[in-house]
Amino acid sequence: QEDRLVGIITVDDAIDVLTEETTEDFQKLAATAPEDQPYLKTPVVKMARNRIVWLLVLMISDMVSGGILGKFQDELTALPLLITFIPMLTDTGGNAGSQSSTLVIRGIALHEIGIADFFKVLWKEIRVAVICGVILGLINFIRLSIQYPGHEMVAWTVALAMICTVLMAKSIGGVLPLIAEKLKMDPALMASPLITTIVDAGSLLIYLNLAKMFLPI
Repeated sequence: QEDRLVGIITVDDAIDVLTEETTEDFQKLAATAPEDQPYLKTPVVKMARNRIVWLLVLMISDMVSGGILGKFQDELTALPLLITFIPMLTDTGGNAGSQSSTLVIRGIALHEIGIADFFKVLWKEIRVAVICGVILGLINFIRLSIQYPGHEMVAWTVALAMICTVLMAKSIGGVLPLIAEKLKMDPALMASPLITTIVDAGSLLIYLNLAKMFLPI
């Protein structure tokens, strides 16, 4: 206030702060509470306590996916080939959602994106998702048509499910961090694990309902 120099921040101090903040962000993205000690010096019990909460939440949430599979048990039994493509769809959806959420979370941290940009972010992610989804769907349709001759409708179903899954995942991945920010919650800690859970369940519902609609099962 008196225009006098009262201290300095050294380069080493600035680097330490940057390192700590980056480490904390990585820990939050992995759905674990930030550690305030180096990895090898952190007590095992404390480390377990920081991780167990989100593991429990995700385990309970993943029961939804199990329930969905159980609901469509007859369809999967009638055409076991459908089971083959479930990991690809759920993993691709999770990856697509993580891409979007990571970029939006970073944008929020840098104050480039705010809750006022909700619909701008959603519209952008939808357009990106359509492009990515169509490319992935087309590649899968061609691959499955060649790999499983005589099952063109299965290939079509998987391709369409891929497009819808990527669209859903990127939309959720784009807006969930903004919702977390609006609710005064840490986007990095909340968004990433929830996106995986929501996308897994959503992709199964999309895929199996499309299969029930288009295939004779």
